[in-house]
Amino acid sequence: MSLTIGVDIGGTKVGGGLVDEDGKVLATALRPTPADDTSGVIRAVTEVVEELRGDHEIEAVGVGAAGWISADRSTVMLAPNLSWKDEPLRDKVAAAVDLPVVVENDANVAIWGEHRFGAAKGFRSSVLYTVGTGIGGGIVVKDNLLRGTHGVAAEIGHMRSVPDGRVCGCGRKGCLEQYASGGSLTQSAREGAKADPGKASILLKLAGDDPDSITGREITEAAKQGDEVALAAFDFIGYYLGNSVADLVQLIDPGVVIIAGGVVDAGSVLLDPIRKHYTDALAKRAALPVAEVKAATLGSKAGVIGAADLARHLT
Repeated sequence: MSLTIGVDIGGTKVGGGLVDEDGKVLATALRPTPADDTSGVIRAVTEVVEELRGDHEIEAVGVGAAGWISADRSTVMLAPNLSWKDEPLRDKVAAAVDLPVVVENDANVAIWGEHRFGAAKGFRSSVLYTVGTGIGGGIVVKDNLLRGTHGVAAEIGHMRSVPDGRVCGCGRKGCLEQYASGGSLTQSAREGAKADPGKASILLKLAGDDPDSITGREITEAAKQGDEVALAAFDFIGYYLGNSVADLVQLIDPGVVIIAGGVVDAGSVLLDPIRKHYTDALAKRAALPVAEVKAATLGSKAGVIGAADLARHLT
């Protein structure tokens, strides 16, 4: 049996899984992510790998990390959340665990996991949006990850949705991330509750009558109960996501578009407006085949499974 290890480096935790060739996670391990401590992160990754390795014969290790990964999948060129710049992550981890290592962007390993074993299985070309605090993206074309010349393709969250719009952390204005992320959902709901409390009665009750304390979880629950402001907040981000999906479908013509990330737990209250605005944007293409929009199925394991599978095929 072919076994590899996938590791997902997040802002708060380093999670790993022992994965077989069928994408089945046989064991998991977890460590907290040390703050602003590169050597501490390497140590956490090493501990996760050693715990999972045990007495097993391991072929390789795949590591997913948020940030810009070099074309040769060795270096984290920039990872703002981890304060990394030109970090030779592959070589450091390989030296620590004495195994072949592949490093890849976290959204790329997620789309690869969904492509091989999840919601995009059976489609040769697919697109994934990770909708959470920010927006990440991954693209597979003809069974290959689209990485670009420098390894940093598919930064969907930083494609412009509104000319001269809100300032983004990347330095541009009007990026999709500023209008369709979990942060935008919360901002929209809070503004709506303040402007018209009567239409936010369920939402405000859940938030203790304090609009500034409204959270994503409360917006989801209120929307499922029919709260107008909560539903409008989901429609707001759904409009921008749906139109972005339409743009990428025109460009890439994938078989499926996958929505992943924390916000997707909202289910139909998120997916329905995305599908509506996506369909509206492509109304003139009604007679032609277009990609379906689906929720991710691997959940938080997508990155681990995808990283492990990439390591199996690239080392």
